Formats: sequence, C-alpha cells, structure tokens
Amino acid sequence: MQPIHDVDALLLLSLALSSKRRPAELIEIIAAADLLHDPVPSELRLIDAFARLATHGLISAQEGRFALTAEAQKILTGQSKKADTAQRIQSIKDKLAAYEASAEHPTIELTPKEVCSAILAHREAAKSTLKNLLVAKPKPAETASQRPGQRQRKPLPAARRKS
Repeated sequence: MQPIHDVDALLLLSLALSSKRRPAELIEIIAAADLLHDPVPSELRLIDAFARLATHGLISAQEGRFALTAEAQKILTGQSKKADTAQRIQSIKDKLAAYEASAEHPTIELTPKEVCSAILAHREAAKSTLKNLLVAKPKPAETASQRPGQRQRKPLPAARRKS
C-alpha cells in the first residue's frame, strides 16, 4: 500500500478502539482519535485517509457507520499492550507497508462538511458535563506514606501513652 501516512495508522487504531462491538459513527472515530493523539488531524487528511484505506479494502462503510475489515483486523493483531501510541502507529505503518490489496474496493466519499461537523460536535461534547466513555480515566493521587496492602495502626489510647 503506497503512500503510508501517520493519519492512516491513527485512523485504523481509532477505528479499532471505537468499533469494538458495532460499526462506529464518525463522531466516535473522532473521539477515539482525540484520545489517542491530540490534536485530531485536519478534515482533509482524514478524508484522504478514509479514501485510501477504503480503496485498499481495510475499512467498510454501512449506513453512515464504519468498521474494520478482516484484513485490517489482521494488521492490528499482535500489538504490544505496553507500547505507547507512537510505537503502535509505527508498528501499524510497518504492517501497512507490507500489505498488498487483493482487488480494488469501493471508496468512501466523505465531505469536508461532514468531517468538520463531527469534529465540532466532539469538541462540544467534550465541553459538556455528560459522561464520555472514550475519555481516559484519571489516576487517583496516592500518598507516599501508604503502601498497597497495608493498614494503618490504631493510635494508642490516651491513658497508655508515655511522654
């Protein structure tokens, strides 16, 4: 597959994240891309990436929803769980370089207006107080004095304390 861009690998990774149980809408893909790589790529880059990946048979579209094909899922398998996003994107780019499409597939035609409205809707949803499931969970603040699995001792009663 030629040419290979970072946005192609990011789109595959965000589509895998957003379409685990059902095909994902465009706004869900944008939210996953924002979670993985801040800032979200521009509208034109996303449109080109959708077209490239669809022509090579890696993305399928059904009624305004998008899903990975079996070939794309093969590319995404074997990712290291400890790898960060940059390492995962590089791994996907390496696998995309070795991928050869078997036949021409129909392309996905997105307009800049559709992608721009999805990005703006995601930004508005991020500002609202509603719960977003694609937002990273905040880590709890730990105190340095406590170790996991240990309880604190009860203080001695006032009568038994020695000065």
